[in-house]
Amino acid sequence: MLFLQIALLVVGFVLLVKGADFFVDGSSAIARIFNIPSVVIGLTIVSFGTSLPELAVSLTSAIKYVDGIAFGNVVGSNIVNLLLVGGAACAIAPMKVEKSLMYKDFPFSILITLALLIMISDSFFIGIRNDSISRTEGLILLIFFVIFMYSTISYALKNPQESNESENTNKPSALKSIIIAILGLAGVIAGGQLVVKSATFIAKAAGMSETLIGLTIVAFGTSLPELVTSVIAARKNENDIAVGNIIGSNIFNILFILGLSTSIKPLLLDYFCETDTLILLVVSVLVWILARPKFRLSRVSGIIMLLIYVLYDVYIFVRELK
Repeated sequence: MLFLQIALLVVGFVLLVKGADFFVDGSSAIARIFNIPSVVIGLTIVSFGTSLPELAVSLTSAIKYVDGIAFGNVVGSNIVNLLLVGGAACAIAPMKVEKSLMYKDFPFSILITLALLIMISDSFFIGIRNDSISRTEGLILLIFFVIFMYSTISYALKNPQESNESENTNKPSALKSIIIAILGLAGVIAGGQLVVKSATFIAKAAGMSETLIGLTIVAFGTSLPELVTSVIAARKNENDIAVGNIIGSNIFNILFILGLSTSIKPLLLDYFCETDTLILLVVSVLVWILARPKFRLSRVSGIIMLLIYVLYDVYIFVRELK
């Protein structure tokens, strides 16, 4: 039975990753049909598409009262994005970090992580037994997401970049694009259901907490689109895409995914969620500091990030055994 659940978990991850890929392709094609600027497509549809696995898993977990996976998936995915995805991309090729990203988006990502830490620290500030994120706090996160997206898209439209694509490129078929997008969305939804159900079963069978499963297996699986995108971008020397994908995904995960999940149902969290969010805040500041001197992340920085990720995984498994 355990082997079957592990197999279903793998199938779920495949559906999540390929479904997100199909959804991005179909939605981007639809946007081009309606002459939506490519920069807007990148900032909205593509960012949304690469975070669809996290959205599907966290929403499904929240609805099914598996709060540890719902929260651990978001925080774990952000740690994976920064240390594993970013570290792997840097190890392949040093990554240039745009000034706008260093002075605007990256600090904003750090700021909302700090805000999240304050939100969930009920045991520290109020002295109650369990930490939580209320529905009101979820709505606040969503409001900040709307403000962020409005600011980002407005900036992009005022400062357009030249596209390498030919203006005469044939537009795709509308019907085909819609079918691809629907199939992709269906794959994501089905994959999310499989991942949550299988991960919950495995956690209980192995005596592991839902939070640990969310921080490790589920977080890694749902971060595969970001990993593939950033590594491919690094291999093609398109390093600004790799960094932007990581930071944009982290902001999306906290503000939209966690905001939407908690707006539907408040999350009750264990003590370790506070510790993991603090770790996310510290590594976010560390990566920002590593990138600051020359607006780039070197191969040495990438190796440091990968080593920290390994140490973090060792730490959360050791604490689970105590």
